[in-house]
Amino acid sequence: MDTYHAVKERILFLCGEHEMSLRHLAIESGVSPSTLKNILYGKSRNPGIVTLKMLCDGFGITLTDFFDTDVFRRLEQEIR
Repeated sequence: MDTYHAVKERILFLCGEHEMSLRHLAIESGVSPSTLKNILYGKSRNPGIVTLKMLCDGFGITLTDFFDTDVFRRLEQEIR
């Protein structure tokens, strides 16, 4: 799995875990719905760390919590 798909999957997993719609996450995080949709639908494949921090704030978690999963620990080198 590449980093983009790992981030996308993590956001969707956390939405389910917190029973949040994308609209609710956008409101809670201060990230525009269009930015969130661009991330999830592949138009923006490299979200910035500030955007990810804002999403984490919306979920009520830290960046460490966001990235502390086996998926991120096992990511392959992207530059070959």
